Amino acid sequence: MKKRWSKWLVLVGVLVLIIGLFLPLPFYLETPGTAENLNSFVRVDHKKDQRAGKYMLTTVALQQARPITYLWSKTQPFSETISKNDLMGNDSSETFNQLQTFEMQSAINDAIQVAYKKAGHSYQRKYLGIYVMSLMKRSQFNGKLAIGDTVTMIDGHHFKSSTAFINYVKDKPVGTKVTVTYRHKGQARKTTQRLIHLPNTKRSGLGITLVDHSTIKTKIPVKVTVSDIGGPSAGLMFTTAIYDQLTGGHLRRGRKVAGTGTMAANGTVGPIGGIDKKVVAANHEGATIFFAPDIPATAAMKKADPGYQNNYQVAKKAAKRIHSHMKIVPVKNFTDVVNYLAK
Repeated sequence: MKKRWSKWLVLVGVLVLIIGLFLPLPFYLETPGTAENLNSFVRVDHKKDQRAGKYMLTTVALQQARPITYLWSKTQPFSETISKNDLMGNDSSETFNQLQTFEMQSAINDAIQVAYKKAGHSYQRKYLGIYVMSLMKRSQFNGKLAIGDTVTMIDGHHFKSSTAFINYVKDKPVGTKVTVTYRHKGQARKTTQRLIHLPNTKRSGLGITLVDHSTIKTKIPVKVTVSDIGGPSAGLMFTTAIYDQLTGGHLRRGRKVAGTGTMAANGTVGPIGGIDKKVVAANHEGATIFFAPDIPATAAMKKADPGYQNNYQVAKKAAKRIHSHMKIVPVKNFTDVVNYLAK
């Protein structure tokens, strides 16, 4: 009898362990990620940055919660629970991942443009078309176009912005057939379908979510290769690493420099999420300098959240909490970064 009960207890224990380890919960855990040496990702003029010190991009670890990891997260000071809706909105996991990939590539393009312009080197931005981010279920192009495709022409017409694409079709009657030329996994394709009425508007369209898709051409070759890192927040550090290599590598001077922030094509630094967790990651890798976006809160933001703190304020608070000796440096644009490192 005791042996039978022992077997049942073992089976129940194994079942509980399996559920605890593998049952997906309807939310995600955001925790400190890593601080990655950018010389693994960036090559300028076919050369790897071999100088002393490091430029580091910082990441946040994101994973779907399981019962055991959820309980574990409650013991961690920099762990945050995020609902799927807050993370992805109405997007599918596929659409979310495509968006992260696209945002990373856009961040790289903007970083190259800002770095080359600041260094006085030539570059050319080439417009490729519109990038398909999602498709409405009732779109006639659903099943023909796919997330990640690039639309290059409509009815044989090239355009220079997504706005021009939209303007071409918006006044055409619903049901009008249009021929879309696009690239799918590097292959050129065409499809002819009818326009639909776009919800909550007075216009027609293809029924897709789209953004501009472009690339950067440079005389001095530059290559930025990333694998499983997505989103736009590495833009600031990509710009810094590229610029320093272009200008002779005199800025870092053996220091371990980390940071985060989006980079607009005009050199403006933008805010990001999870900066407290990125401070933890940078500190763990021995960074002595951490660049943080310092964008003042708008009146609307202050009204919605009287206790609002921007990235720089949150980063300073996180560094103090972990007793870090890193210098948290506020930046509003790329020139702030160059001036700080050069002094």
